[in-house]
Amino acid sequence: MSAILLDGARLADGRVVRILAVDGRIAAIDDGGAGLPVSNDARRIDVAGLLAAPGFIDLQVNGACGRDITDDPTAMWAIGETLARHGVTAFLATIVSSARGRVDEAINAWRQSPTSAGAVPIGLHVEGPYLSPARAGAHRPNQLRAPDTGEASTWTAGAGVRMVTLAPELPGALELISQLSAHGVVVAAGHTDADAATGRAAVNAGVRYATHFFNAMRPLDHREPSLAAALLDDDRVTIGLIADGLHVAPELLALVRRTIGPGRLSLVSDAMAGLDMPPGPMRLGAAEVLVGEDGARLADGTLAGAIAGLDVGLRTMAATGCGLDEVLAAVTSTPARLIGLGEGRGWLEIGGRADITLLTAGLEVAATLVAGEVAWSSEPTRWA
Repeated sequence: MSAILLDGARLADGRVVRILAVDGRIAAIDDGGAGLPVSNDARRIDVAGLLAAPGFIDLQVNGACGRDITDDPTAMWAIGETLARHGVTAFLATIVSSARGRVDEAINAWRQSPTSAGAVPIGLHVEGPYLSPARAGAHRPNQLRAPDTGEASTWTAGAGVRMVTLAPELPGALELISQLSAHGVVVAAGHTDADAATGRAAVNAGVRYATHFFNAMRPLDHREPSLAAALLDDDRVTIGLIADGLHVAPELLALVRRTIGPGRLSLVSDAMAGLDMPPGPMRLGAAEVLVGEDGARLADGTLAGAIAGLDVGLRTMAATGCGLDEVLAAVTSTPARLIGLGEGRGWLEIGGRADITLLTAGLEVAATLVAGEVAWSSEPTRWA
């Protein structure tokens, strides 16, 4: 039996508790009342002063530590070890627009599920290739193509494809949205030039998520509302944002949060190979990217993913005035609910997975536990 006791953890509601994890599950959460059934071999760690949150869930990770998932899908587990530094315990490995067959290769790689000491890839986010050439961003134009229900027939939740991002204005997109939704896939609108009417049709067909809202999307207009307006206005849609301080201005982050209210905000990192790497050339799928002080960019200055972890997004969003409960939900329970995660991920609850992120008062990551094991800590001797 593997057991760990976190003593003195503070929860978001202010309570100070002890959390007992046994064999990867939360066995008890006690605030000093009835006591805990702690065995003599449970490892006790004093976490007084630290905030205990559910492990972060990142729905869009392209790469990290110099490795790109589209280029090498088997890299997703090594990337998971890097993500644990940023409080992430589960993530969607993202495949950007690429040649036919690459998604199936990624599905096969994901199914191998080797043992990993870091964040767990819980499936794939297929971002493209059915995107608008007018809003391609860093996706290479020669990799884009029209929606193809045949090519996407193997993209099912059962196969590991949890999310697909597409442009709903493309010919055949609405049919594909319906097909993917029927197969349990969360369909997202992104890299799109669609108008509001098309956006409403897309939501009625099954779109339930907005991929990196504002970025690679037709802007809002007061006379000709775009798809962005339709997505904001529909309670069925969860809004994804990159809150790295670069992709979206803080004023707009705050405006979106106030507009949609609690429960519809999902923060993502959109991390690429440059996360936790020094400046230099990197790849994002088929694109050559230069990582520098102003982020990851193509030669023409186009942003190409991000180089900040999800913990940066948490702190950036909190700085806009977003309350602790709400900002934590945006990286835990909201993404978990959206993609239908089981195993108690996204919440701290008895019987759930012991995926726990411990934070300082400044929302810096102090330690990350994945299934009750310490995957990363800022003070290794304290957690040894």
